[in-house]
Amino acid sequence: MINIGLCGASGKMGQEIIKSIEANDMARLAAIVDKGELKSRSDEYIAFKLDDEFMNKSDVVIDFSSPSGTLSLLEIATTVPKPLVIGTTGLSDETLELIKSLSEDMPILYATNMSLGVAVLNRLAQIAAKALVGFDAEIVEMHHRHKKDAPSGTALTLASSVAKARELNLKDVMVCGRQGMVGARSADEIAVLSQRGGDIVGRHTVGFYNDGEFIELNHTATSRATFANGALRAALWLVNKEPGLYSIDDCLGL
Repeated sequence: MINIGLCGASGKMGQEIIKSIEANDMARLAAIVDKGELKSRSDEYIAFKLDDEFMNKSDVVIDFSSPSGTLSLLEIATTVPKPLVIGTTGLSDETLELIKSLSEDMPILYATNMSLGVAVLNRLAQIAAKALVGFDAEIVEMHHRHKKDAPSGTALTLASSVAKARELNLKDVMVCGRQGMVGARSADEIAVLSQRGGDIVGRHTVGFYNDGEFIELNHTATSRATFANGALRAALWLVNKEPGLYSIDDCLGL
């Protein structure tokens, strides 16, 4: 039985992860930490502060908290290393560098999306970006009204993959939104456009547009359970791995 520590337990994703753990015979929710009020269906969960005790109760930690919460977790992990599955988005460049540095001492899987379908979408986007030379690349993401970061982490990952396939630096070519007299579209431009509304779990479209034809690759998530199950699968896979920085592709064998 693998003891799971969960950061961000009271959030929508946290609650879905709890359900996934409860339904899995190989996992046990051993410790939780969250700034919000946890509305759990069980009294068995042990709530801790984010401290050494929380880390020691956990064989592996799943983090779906907040950028500040993730940073706090990483700071604790410097003294009590544990396998970490991080799915929090909106992380700063400094936090991403810290993840990379700490992965030398512990296994860390960082992914902006835990879905198998999105992993395949990302791979297809790379293939299309490389093959469709001269096609304009545009990415549109749609999420529920409560999502705080924009563009979504998944959209940024997709944009990064497209840029890498075309041997471009994403920071040099990415455009987030357009307004006013912006001029004609540049050949290398990669636009990432965000929409928010309702209770949309997540929809990502990667389009490649040329004169006379275009192709669009779509992924739509209809339930957060998709991501929760993926996060748990990643945690069970990661728990006995050697130190290193892993991706969801590594977990899925893509």
